[in-house]
Order: sequence, then C-alpha cells, then structure tokens
Amino acid sequence: MVIHSKMKPGKKIIRRLRVKNSLGLHTRPAVMIVKLLQEKNADVHFTYKRETIDARSMIGLLMLAATKNSLITVCTEGEDAEEVMALLVETFENEFKEKR
Repeated sequence: MVIHSKMKPGKKIIRRLRVKNSLGLHTRPAVMIVKLLQEKNADVHFTYKRETIDARSMIGLLMLAATKNSLITVCTEGEDAEEVMALLVETFENEFKEKR
C-alpha cells in the first residue's frame, strides 16, 4: 500500500507501541485515536503485520485487527509529531481507559 503524505515535511518519529487492553484495538479505542488526531497537524500511520494504515481512518484501524499484546509501529510526521506521539503513548499505556 502506498501512502502519500499531506503534511509539509517536518519531524518524523517512529515508535513501537503495545496494545495492552484486553479487547485489543476494537471500536472504542479506534474512536479515541481518531478523535485524538482530529485537531492535530501531523500524519499518523500504524503498521501491523505488514499492513500500514492512516490512523485517522476508523475502518483502517479496525481492519488491523490488533489483539492484546500486539506491537504496532506508529509513525508521526509533521508540525505536531512530538505532541501526537506523546498523546498516543499515553493513550496506549492507559489501555484506552479500559483498565479495571
């Protein structure tokens, strides 16, 4: 899959994040990610099992079918790359607020 960037060149950050919540990357976490990215000026892509998707795409996130303990490569690029990565790390670490 070829992904074209809409952002101006800027800082690029790549990290691997673990899905820690028991149900994996299902609808609720996908909605959280899409909302988190709405007002940010960065391209964000997730790669899992050789599939790369635009993290602003609800359907793309769900199609990854990432289960608990999956490692997702997250790439942020653009003006808000650092802020967006920090927010995503926090969101993944907090298990999408699904901790019990």
